[in-house]
Parts: sequence; structure tokens; C-alpha cells
Amino acid sequence: MRPNDKEKIENIQSDRKESHKYFYEKSPVYRIFSEMEQKTFADGTLSKMHKELIAIGISIVNNCESCLEWHIKQAKDAGATEEQIIEAIEVAFEMGVGPTTVSARFALKVLQYYK
Repeated sequence: MRPNDKEKIENIQSDRKESHKYFYEKSPVYRIFSEMEQKTFADGTLSKMHKELIAIGISIVNNCESCLEWHIKQAKDAGATEEQIIEAIEVAFEMGVGPTTVSARFALKVLQYYK
């Protein structure tokens, strides 16, 4: 890891902590969002760990670095192994690239239309 990467991650953590405190105190809507997050990621039919792994994949597809920092830490804290996190990342690879095949199918139809 490069020093810049470590600093970037620590800045994300610091910004999140500062912003969370501010919005939690000032915004009732943000408080409701925070409560929803707690309920969403609580153990249910799916464990917190599995929910965090899902969130990792979604975070990659959405290109949300702050989300990745949070959900990878939460997944590890919930017991996820490095191998499980890598598998979640692999699912994101497929889901990030896979939808392009839908556009490719349409591109083929357009190509055939103009033959």
C-alpha cells in the first residue's frame, strides 16, 4: 500500500465521522437513514456478514470508495475472511461487466438493421 492510499482511507474515515456527527445532530432525515442502516444490516435471514459482502459488491459497481472502506471493515468485523471478500469483489466484476452484454445485444440489432 502506498502512503497516499493510507492517507486517503484515513481521510475517508475522518470525513465520515465528522459528517455523521454533524448530520446526526442537525438532520432528522439523516437520523432515520442511520436507523434504517442499522436495521438493514442487522442479522436476519441473512447474516450481517453476508449483507456486508453484498454491499461490497454494490459499492464496487457504484464506484463508491467511502462505501468500500465502510463495508469491508464491517464485513471483517462481522467475521468475513479475506477470501470471502475477494469472492464478493469477483461477483462485482461480473455484475459490472455483465450488463454491458445487454447493450452489446442491442448494438448487434442496430448493426443488423443497417445491413
